[in-house]
Amino acid sequence: MWGRLGEASVTYKRVSSKDYTKVDMEESSALFQNGMGQEITNPSWKLSLPHIIVATISSFLFGYHLGVVNEPLETIALDLGFSGNTLAEGLVVSTCLGGAFIGSLFSGWIADGIGRRRAFQLCALPMIIGASVSATTKSLEGMLIGRFLVGTGMGVGPPVASLYVTEVSPAFVRGTYGSFIQLATCLGLMGALFIGIPVKAIIGWWRICFWIATVPAGILAFAMMFCAESPHWLYKKGRIAEAEAEFEKLLGGSHVKFAMADLHKSDRGDETDAVKLSELLYGRHFRVVFIGSTLFALQQLSGINAVFYFSSTVFKSAGVPSDLANVFVGIANLSGSITAMILMDKLGRKALLVWSFFGMAVAMSVQVAGASSFISGSGAVFISVSGMLLFVLTFALGAGPVPGLLLPEIFPNRIRAKAMAVCMSVHWVINFFVGLLFLRLLEQLGPQLLYSMFCTFCLMAVVFVKRNVVETKGRSLQEIEIALLPQE
Repeated sequence: MWGRLGEASVTYKRVSSKDYTKVDMEESSALFQNGMGQEITNPSWKLSLPHIIVATISSFLFGYHLGVVNEPLETIALDLGFSGNTLAEGLVVSTCLGGAFIGSLFSGWIADGIGRRRAFQLCALPMIIGASVSATTKSLEGMLIGRFLVGTGMGVGPPVASLYVTEVSPAFVRGTYGSFIQLATCLGLMGALFIGIPVKAIIGWWRICFWIATVPAGILAFAMMFCAESPHWLYKKGRIAEAEAEFEKLLGGSHVKFAMADLHKSDRGDETDAVKLSELLYGRHFRVVFIGSTLFALQQLSGINAVFYFSSTVFKSAGVPSDLANVFVGIANLSGSITAMILMDKLGRKALLVWSFFGMAVAMSVQVAGASSFISGSGAVFISVSGMLLFVLTFALGAGPVPGLLLPEIFPNRIRAKAMAVCMSVHWVINFFVGLLFLRLLEQLGPQLLYSMFCTFCLMAVVFVKRNVVETKGRSLQEIEIALLPQE
């Protein structure tokens, strides 16, 4: 199942998907006319699972690098000589996000140019180099360079993971497998927080935290050699025989013809044409790109990553030990991620998004109440901590996992990678400024006003989702594409 045909041993005829459709049209038409266009049984989920697990290592790394500076940030600041400088502390967090923005800008072109598998391997390289630089640096500048390099890999990894999981998963478990991305991110965050616990007791432990990050990055680069390439990408490149071979590995031999016929249904004959940026920004694909970009923007403006980046600092100010607080945050995140994985293919994407953002608004309201002058002492601490944990839990139920799964589902195959790159760029720009400015805004505006702003964005997200998001549960990518962008 994990074996991959070597490049030299694979023989295929490179033809356009349009030409292939003409060759095979009679057979495909016969299938659908005879009522066989729908598969009688679902393919085995076990065939694609190993490939999904390897791909989500990139999401684990994403979560790990988001959280790796959370607990050690004060110690890093002391060792590198910028203790008390909140702007420098924010830069240690946000420089990584700036690098991620650069990586995400090029992620679509990388994924379309060299394929999904090699894109994963490419994103692992700067993660290994950057983590090594951060682990060995003796200055703030060196730390920022290392974090920037790691960020470029993080920028490529998440959009490619979303593409890959969406394209290789059977439709009936695509939501569940998509939730693996959030679950892996959560495990990465928890791993970083857990590994960071001894940082105050062991001198230089924060350097070990960065060295550890090189291990899963190396595993990702190596294991991807044995994983299937995306059949959708191969079909787009005209490598039809290879697409069929990969479908066989992912779905089983009896499902190959159905999967290929499904690809033909949405084929417009322009799969190999270059995608212009103008098509995404103000052409016929603008609406789906706008929906995707806005979802990611609202996800970040909810304030979730401010919670992950600075939870230790915020809980410390509330009088709660940071290590205990981080454990509770991790448990809340993991619980929500597991629940989302169970519900994604039952309730659907849209319902989870709506209730998730609504729950986050309620949680932020609780935070506002906890920060109010009307409540003081242990009661305020309890309300504040409860609100933050409820916020993380409800985020993990929908706002966290759904956008990364939903967007590759609603984007047509031809523009999928580049449209994801545009949307992820919006994600990283807002993520960068939230990470850079959160502590300063918390100091200047106070928690009550800042959390009220986050609550407002969550309520805006509820309205936006109800008006603009379509349900994709249980539908093939081609069915979704035809429904959203009918043939002209």
